[in-house]
Amino acid sequence: MNGVIIATFLSFIYENLVAIRNFFYETKILSTKSLNCKVISIGNITVGGSGKTPTVEYLSNLLQSKGHNVGIISRGYKRKSKSTLVVTDGKKKPKSWEHVGDEPYLLAHKLENVPIVVGVSRYKAGSMMIEKFQPDVILIDDGFQHLSLHRDLDIVLVNSKDKRSDYKLIPSGKLREPISNVTRADLIVITKTNIHQPSNYLINKIESFNRPTIYNEIQIKDLLKYKSNETNELGKITNKKVYLFSALGDNESFKKIMENTHAEIVGHSKYLDHHRYTLDDLKNIEQKAIKCDAEFLITTEKDLVKINFQNSKIDIYAIRMKMFFDPENLLSEYIDDLLS
Repeated sequence: MNGVIIATFLSFIYENLVAIRNFFYETKILSTKSLNCKVISIGNITVGGSGKTPTVEYLSNLLQSKGHNVGIISRGYKRKSKSTLVVTDGKKKPKSWEHVGDEPYLLAHKLENVPIVVGVSRYKAGSMMIEKFQPDVILIDDGFQHLSLHRDLDIVLVNSKDKRSDYKLIPSGKLREPISNVTRADLIVITKTNIHQPSNYLINKIESFNRPTIYNEIQIKDLLKYKSNETNELGKITNKKVYLFSALGDNESFKKIMENTHAEIVGHSKYLDHHRYTLDDLKNIEQKAIKCDAEFLITTEKDLVKINFQNSKIDIYAIRMKMFFDPENLLSEYIDDLLS
């Protein structure tokens, strides 16, 4: 009971701090700076994985297909470096994820000809991006709360598994700011709808904001083998015993999507988002997998870039994902309207 009271009190303090900060921006006491190009923010309203980084990847490819020069800016959460820095110029790939952050590192290796800059100040990161690479559009990975930087299109992702109990401010719930602030968004995307059935509460809540809404599905494309980067069809693990490990904001969805395969899941080691795997972690995972007679270790691409396991006794694979949107054309139309 004491824990609930303390959490409620802390949520009350947090709510007031957020309200004061937002008021300062609304009344121009704190200024919002603009960059000399179009800016699209991909963010969320809760802590935990809603699919921001895969959406940034998708939008990067979509924008490039339309002939735009794209840049990405991000904080580079839990990186060892502190300064604003270039992760990649779009061609030369970073060698260490620790220095730039796991998500920017992953994006740098998956995308071609897309520069990426990380920095605590999104404005400084964006300014460096423009100075060095002159993009005509910048994507902000996790930008909804960064009111100090003007954005031309605000996309907010909502995880389809969100429940009524989640919509309390942290630490009592998962909200980073009051749910009513979703009205700042230009476009709402309800993510992972093929993994979790959105509740009536969630649907009604989102509809009450009267914002254009898109539904997203995320599916497995294929398997990527650790070290060799060899790709395999999903059939490789059909009817096989697999042991999962992940360090995500939404470990549950990873397991759920694996349950939709025809593999037999015999265990799952879960860690906090952005966890730095140690050799002891990896040995412990392997021992548990062997004890369960697992034939494969399965993880995510984000996790795969953070492991260094030289002599694994079990083959390690990451699932590669693909995204779908419904209505399919709405996101593309918003991009066209913004950049026309």
